Formats: sequence, structure tokens, C-alpha cells
Amino acid sequence: MEGVNGKKVGHLFENISSFVRQCIFSVLSVGPVPSHIAFIMDGNRRYSKKQNLIDGNGHRAGFSALINMLKYCYELGVKYITVYAFSIDNFKRRPEEVVSLMKLMQEKIDELTKEESIVNRLGIRIYFQGNLKLLSDHVRSAAERAMVKTSGNSKAVLSICVAYTSTDEIVHAVQESCEEKWDEIRKLDANNDGGNLIRLEENVKDKDEHQIGVTNVDRHMYMSVCPDPDIIIRTSGAARLSNFLLWQSAHCLLYSPAALWPEIGLRHLIWVILDFQRNYLYLKEKKKQS
Repeated sequence: MEGVNGKKVGHLFENISSFVRQCIFSVLSVGPVPSHIAFIMDGNRRYSKKQNLIDGNGHRAGFSALINMLKYCYELGVKYITVYAFSIDNFKRRPEEVVSLMKLMQEKIDELTKEESIVNRLGIRIYFQGNLKLLSDHVRSAAERAMVKTSGNSKAVLSICVAYTSTDEIVHAVQESCEEKWDEIRKLDANNDGGNLIRLEENVKDKDEHQIGVTNVDRHMYMSVCPDPDIIIRTSGAARLSNFLLWQSAHCLLYSPAALWPEIGLRHLIWVILDFQRNYLYLKEKKKQS
């Protein structure tokens, strides 16, 4: 009987919380709403120590925080959400910790793609961004399955950066841009009766078309599926990007609450949205000038 009453109280509390959020978000929606918010989920291990939790439970609490933030962003109308889940540098941690995190990641990826999961209920498409070759076979397969299973969802996009650093992303994009240009040159060369590259240069009206520019590199970035972030939120009070979205963050708002990632809540999101709206015209003007 107590269990039934507990469920009723839980449902009532959720309904009240949902109504309050709707009221708050309807007010916030009068102003500009960011289309893309990115999160550096910092502080899971410190939260675990702070709460005297056993290994892994800090990251489990962090996953719950991610689900809540995903729901809040969706309700507010944010189309793109990106999270920094695992850096390439994180592979340098103790081997047993890396193995434990990979197992937990696989478990949570599978949980995200269940039919009744929040991702499918809200129609959110998942992308995994990064050097996925560095992941274990099981985790990489789980990530690939998740991308396929959610490919039909179109209401919002969740990008999960794993085995990721921004410098690796930039190098990857430059390499692919170079390969693309060389392929174009070879095809033009072949269509030019086998003429050499020097003769090809003389015959091309606009030599600049064979130079690699920002748009070429931008097209080959892992994050090309999303617009640049409007806001990057890093929890735990650290004011650094840690090699995350360096290419894309030139004109976005940075916010670093003192809360550890599992402690992040609705009030933090409301505060940063208000700050974004206060600075919106300035940020918009900066983007125009770039």
C-alpha cells in the first residue's frame, strides 16, 4: 500500500514540476531561445567522493542529470544538445577506470535506445562524434546501433562527443579536405587529356577553387551536423574548454556554475538562458562581423 501511495505522490510531484516548468519556459520563450547548447559534464568523480559513493555511481548520477537536462532543453525548444562525454585524453586514466567507464557507457547507450526511453518518446536523434575507432568494439557497436535506431527521429538532436578532442576533429577535417581537393584535381587532370598539374593550373580560370578554405574544413568537421553552439556550459566552476568545440565556439556564451555535473538543475539552465537573452544582440552582432 505504501508503494502505491509513493507512486501517486511521485506522479503528483512530477505533474506539478512539469506545470511549473511550462510556465517558466513560456515566459522565457518570449525572448530568443538558443538553438544549440553544449555541456562539458565535469565533476562526476568529485561528486562521487563528496557523497562517499562507490566507484561508478557518480557517473550514474551524472547520467540522470543528463536525462533531466535533455528533457528541460527539449521543453524549452532547444533543437541541438551536445555533451562532452569522454575525451581522448581520458584514455590516459587508470586502465581499470577506463574499462569501467566503457562498460557503463555501453550500458547507458543501450538504455537510451530502448523503445520507452526519453530519446524515443521525445523524438531525439543521437549522433556520436569523435574518433570512434578508439572505442572498444562493444561500445562502438552500441554507438552505431543507437545512431541507426534513432535515425528516424527528427524533433531534436543529441550529439555525444566520445573519444573526442577538438584538435583531433580539426586535424581530421583538414585531412579530409585535402583528400577531397586532391580527388578533384586528379579528376580534372584526367579530363584534361592526362595533362600535368602545371598545365591544369594554367587552364583553370579560378585558381582559388583549388585552395582549402574555412568552408571546406567546416564541412568535414565531426560536428558539421549541428550549427555552432550558442552556449557552452561547463559545470564544477572550471573556466576552460578542455579541447572541446574550439573551432565552433568563437562567438558563443560561456557559463561555468560551481555545481558539479550531477548537481546541475533547472535553476542553472534558467540563469544561463536569461544571460543569453541579455547578451543576445551583442552576440548576434559579433557573429555578423565574423
